[in-house]
Amino acid sequence: MLMLPYLYVKGLAIERLGWSGLAAIVLGGGAPVLLANSGLLFAPAAHAGALFPGVMPLMVAILAAVILGEPFNTAKVIGFALILPGVMAVVWGKGASLGMQSIGHALFLCSGLAWACYTVAMRRARLDGLHAAAIAAVGALILYLPFYIVFAGHSLERAPWRDIVLQGTVQGLLTAIISLLLYGRAVSILGASSGAAFAALCPAMTALMGIPILGEWPTFTDWIAIFLISVGVYIVSAGPLPRWIRERKKLTPAISAERD
Repeated sequence: MLMLPYLYVKGLAIERLGWSGLAAIVLGGGAPVLLANSGLLFAPAAHAGALFPGVMPLMVAILAAVILGEPFNTAKVIGFALILPGVMAVVWGKGASLGMQSIGHALFLCSGLAWACYTVAMRRARLDGLHAAAIAAVGALILYLPFYIVFAGHSLERAPWRDIVLQGTVQGLLTAIISLLLYGRAVSILGASSGAAFAALCPAMTALMGIPILGEWPTFTDWIAIFLISVGVYIVSAGPLPRWIRERKKLTPAISAERD
């Protein structure tokens, strides 16, 4: 509702997105939350916090390479080779098992795929973050609200008003608008795959924030996972390499030329 006036002025950008791109923005902005929350019925929240943001950057990189022609270079291969083991370490360290949890894991991965489609569609159309957020938020409102009112609207009547205000602020403002705005800006600067890589820091940041807020210290496995994920994101996002690596890369072509 907050973004409706802005979307009325800016329009749906169909001429830039096309109908498939518009569908990717609308569904990719709202479906990940629905899929991830459905997955929580089968698997723990810790698994959602690792699988969804951890695997999603790889999905973005693959789609961006196929659709946008973004190079899947050596740095990205190395970075994702570090991120994925770190994500798996978080999941299995929290007691993952086969069975009903696998349904939740599949829903988390589908959530990441929907978000990857949103990212690539936004990058391809060169939409700014706020415009994409407006399309996603208003589209999700139109698609989701009627079903919610019919099937679960009565639960809103029983919820304390403080909880409604809290969720409205966190989910409706911070997550649905502010985070999409910042994410879209990062993607426009860094590219689809490099910008999306920062989402993989979510499980690491959650574990670190749990120390002062919850008094929960990461296990030894968690620390290893945090290190692997952080280094992997740094490499994928094209962060500056140490001097000795840069010098070695400069010397390699010269050595090859001398051999020739």
